[in-house]
Amino acid sequence: MNDSRFHIVIVGGGTAGWMTAALLVRRLPAADYRVTLIESDEIGTVGVGEATLPHIKLFNDMLGLDEAAFMRATRASFKLGIEFRDWDRPGDRYIHPFGAFGEPWGGVEFQHHWLRARAAGHPVAPLGAYSFAVSAAEANVFDLPDSDAESIRSTYSYAYHFDAGLYAAFLREWARARGVTRIEGQVLDIARDTASGNLTSLTLKGGTTIAGDLFVDCTGFRSLLLAGQFEAPWEDWTRWLPCDRALAVPSAHSDDFHPYTRSTARTAGWQWRIPLQHRVGNGYIFSSQFIEVDDARDALLANLDGAPLAEPRLLRFAPGRRERSWIGNCVAIGLASGFLEPLESTSIYLIQAAAIDLANLMPRAETKGTPFDPALAAEFNRLTSMQYERVRDFLILHYIANRREGEPLWDYLRHMPIPDSLAHKLALFRARGALPNYQYGLFARDSWLSVLVGQGIMPGGHDRLADTYDLAIVTAKLDDFAGRIARGVKAMPSQGDFIADYCAASEVVAA
Repeated sequence: MNDSRFHIVIVGGGTAGWMTAALLVRRLPAADYRVTLIESDEIGTVGVGEATLPHIKLFNDMLGLDEAAFMRATRASFKLGIEFRDWDRPGDRYIHPFGAFGEPWGGVEFQHHWLRARAAGHPVAPLGAYSFAVSAAEANVFDLPDSDAESIRSTYSYAYHFDAGLYAAFLREWARARGVTRIEGQVLDIARDTASGNLTSLTLKGGTTIAGDLFVDCTGFRSLLLAGQFEAPWEDWTRWLPCDRALAVPSAHSDDFHPYTRSTARTAGWQWRIPLQHRVGNGYIFSSQFIEVDDARDALLANLDGAPLAEPRLLRFAPGRRERSWIGNCVAIGLASGFLEPLESTSIYLIQAAAIDLANLMPRAETKGTPFDPALAAEFNRLTSMQYERVRDFLILHYIANRREGEPLWDYLRHMPIPDSLAHKLALFRARGALPNYQYGLFARDSWLSVLVGQGIMPGGHDRLADTYDLAIVTAKLDDFAGRIARGVKAMPSQGDFIADYCAASEVVAA
C-alpha cells in the first residue's frame, strides 16, 4: 500500500533516537506525517548519562507519561541539584540547585540584597540557606513542589536519576504503541539525489530499502549521515574543555541515597556519583594528556562507596559540535550533533531541545517532494549553536574558577584564554553582581550564581537600587526566608521513604 504521508526516517535508537521519535509522533498529526526508526541490536549505544535537568519532567509531561510508572520502569530517583566537591580547593563543597535563591524584593534580584547585607557586616547565612532545593538536598529529603506559587515549597524544581537504557526502552514501547515503525537492521548503503544532494533512501543489510523525505541522524559519534554523507565540519573545543576520556562503572548501593548528583574534582578531571534505586552510577571524566587510563581506573575504583558491579568501561570523545546540525534534508541530534561532558547533566537536555526545535520547524507535509525552505535549517542551526555555546561557557566556568594549585590540569585550566562570551559574563558579575538572564536555553541566573559564589568568585559591588531599602528590613527578610525554608525542609520525608510510597521498583530501595 502506497503511503503518501511525509516520511521522517530516524537512524539510530538509544536515548536520542527514541526521545526524538516519541516527541515527533506526539507533536505531528498522524494524517500528514509518519515516523520510522531504524536501529540494530548488533550496534551498541553510548550511554548518554543517567542524570538529568528539570526540563526532562516537562518533556515527559508533554508526552503525557505517568511519572510514577516511568520512574518504576527506569529505576529512577529524584534529583534536586548537583553537589560539587573540591572544585575550588580540596575540602570545599557547594550545591548547584534546581530552584531559586531567595526572591526578588522591590524589583531587585535577591543576590544584591544578600551581597549588600554581607558587605554591611550582617551575619548572613551561606547562600545555600536561601535555596529550598539546597537545604532539602543536604537533608536527604524530598517531596513534590507545592503548586501554590505563594508557598515557600514552590520555589524549587526537580529532575531524575535513571537508567538511560531503560528510559530508551520505555520510550520505544510508548512510541511504537502510538504509530512509530521500528525496523531492525544496519544501514549498508545511502542513496542521494544527484541534483540536490539530498538523501533519498537507505538500504539495509538484507536488501530492504527505506525511502524518506527527512532523515534524522541519531547514530552517535560516528554520525553516519551528517558527517558521513555531508561531511559536516566539526568545531573542536578541546582547548577549553580538555577532558577527552571517561571510565564508567556501576556499583552497589551504600546507605548514602541522596537526592542529588555528586561531582568530585580529581587530579586529572572529576568523578561522578549518581544514585538510582537499584545501583549507583559512577565515572571518572579525565584528560588523557594528564593521566594514564590505568591510573584513572585505579583512582575511580578506589573512590567507590560500594562494590563495583562490572569492569569499568572506557569511552573516548572529543568536546565540540558540528558547525551545522541540519544540512539539506538531514538533521543530526544527540552525539551525532555534538558532545559536551556531563558535568551539568546536559546531554539529554540537548537531545530534548533539538527534538522540540525540529518539531517546531518541521517542513509542512504538503511540501513533500520539493526543496525545504532554507530558513528552517538556518533557524535550527542558530538555535543549536546557541544551546551548545551557552552550555560550553557554563562548563568552562567550573574549571577556570579553581584554586587547586600545583596540579598540571587545574593550573592549565585556571590560566587558559576563555571565550569572549564568558569573559563578558564574568566581568559584569565581578563589577556589580549582574547575572546572565536567558529567555531561551541554559542556564538561569540562579545556576550561574551558585557556581560563581560556590567557587569563590565574589563581585566588587551590587545593584545600587538595593541601597534604597532599609537595611534592618532587608536583614529581617533574609532571616525570615531562611527560617521558612528550614521549617519546610524539616517537615519533608526522606527520599527513600518518598520513593517507597510513590514509585518503588521491584528492587529494594536504600533508605
